[in-house]
Amino acid sequence: MTKRFLTSHGIPFTEHNINDEPQYIDYLKQNGFLAVPVLESNGMKPFSGFRPDELKKLAV
Repeated sequence: MTKRFLTSHGIPFTEHNINDEPQYIDYLKQNGFLAVPVLESNGMKPFSGFRPDELKKLAV
């Protein structure tokens, strides 16, 4: 749902799939995340899960 939201609002993103790039699992764990998706963006605190309230801030 997060990916669909970003795509439908024309928000560019880089996807790192932990199945294809398992090295990101350690990175996420070190940053306190236990679930995916995790979204990181300049000027925003990183968050996980589908968060329409936060995603709308990127669509402005």
